[in-house]
Order: sequence, then structure tokens, then C-alpha cells
Amino acid sequence: MRISICAVGRLRAGPEKTLLDDYLTRFDRTGRALGLGPARVIEVEDKKNAGMGAEGALLRKALPKGAVICTLDERGRVMSSPDFAKKLGGWREAGRQDLALIIGGADGIDPNLRDEADFSISFGSMVWPHMLVRVMLAEQMYRAATILSGGPYHRV
Repeated sequence: MRISICAVGRLRAGPEKTLLDDYLTRFDRTGRALGLGPARVIEVEDKKNAGMGAEGALLRKALPKGAVICTLDERGRVMSSPDFAKKLGGWREAGRQDLALIIGGADGIDPNLRDEADFSISFGSMVWPHMLVRVMLAEQMYRAATILSGGPYHRV
């Protein structure tokens, strides 16, 4: 199952980009044997600053056809890492070819696109910087692949 992180905005070179690339590389290595991956980042940018609706339209165009659509949104479901791993594994087992994980812009995700989503995940009720959400998501993808491969999981 191919995974696309579809995000509004550009992530420039820096520590966040380095971390993101590292976790995506780890995910690809671990997930390959499990039928997960490759993972890629698709960035869209509303250069006219037309707002959430325009961002939603750009995101829609970037989505792979037939992909499971999963938004990252504070109204989404808060999940443990093992539960997220089960969710990814379930989509894979159901024969889904593509998963699109959507990260909105500064104002969030267009409500119409949010309503079209198959699922929504929250990293808690706090709002996180979008560049950090990308890193946290990539780390959780890698952790999910590790869990699905039978690797150790450290629960606090």
C-alpha cells in the first residue's frame, strides 16, 4: 500500500526536513516486506492565498485515485501507536492500494474535504505546527511498520 502525505505548504531544508526524511526512509525499509510503502510527500501551495477552499481543491487534485483519505485534524480520533498500526494493517489487508494522509494549512482542512475523508486522526486537542505534524506522522508510520513486523513497542 503506497502512502502519500499530502500537505499544504513547503517544508524547507532544516532539522524538521532532516527528521522527516529519516523517518520516511526507515518506514520504507521496514514497511517494504510488509506491503507498506513507498511513502512520499506531496506538497501543495495556494500561491494566491485564496483560503481553505482553494487549499482543499489543490489537495483533492493531489490525491491518488481511489486512495483511502485520512485527515490529520484535532477533531479526529486519538489513537495509540498499536491502534494506528492496526488501522494501517487493516487497510492493507483490505487490498487498498493507496492511502493519502492529509495535513491542512494554517487554518486547517477545508470542511468539505474533511467530510469526504474515510477516517480522521488527531495528535491531541492541541494544535501543532504543520512541519512538526509531518515529522510526528512519519515517526508513527515507522513505528506502525515496526509494530506490524513484530518489533518491540515501548509503552509508557
